[in-house]
Amino acid sequence: MSKERARRRTERERVAALRAAARQRELERRARARARKQSLTGWIPRAHRTPGALAARRRAELAATIGLLLLLNLLVWLVRPDWAARAGALVVSAVVFPVVRLAVSRR
Repeated sequence: MSKERARRRTERERVAALRAAARQRELERRARARARKQSLTGWIPRAHRTPGALAARRRAELAATIGLLLLLNLLVWLVRPDWAARAGALVVSAVVFPVVRLAVSRR
């Protein structure tokens, strides 16, 4: 009986050692990947998004406003071939941006 328990214990220890070695290899692989990513992209500034529901709503409203104005400018570019109308649409979009932003917001 004690020989059987000793054999099972050594088997459990062997399996645990194999799992620990695999876990260690995985941690080392992740560390190498993290270091490689940091060396390649470390010089690029990271975007810091403000968390929260209000900030998410503000981002969505801004994206909707910009998307709407881009859609309208695209429509002008497709319909009107003259450059004066296209440039005028860009200028009007820049001037009207705050008004459209207020119209899109849910306040």
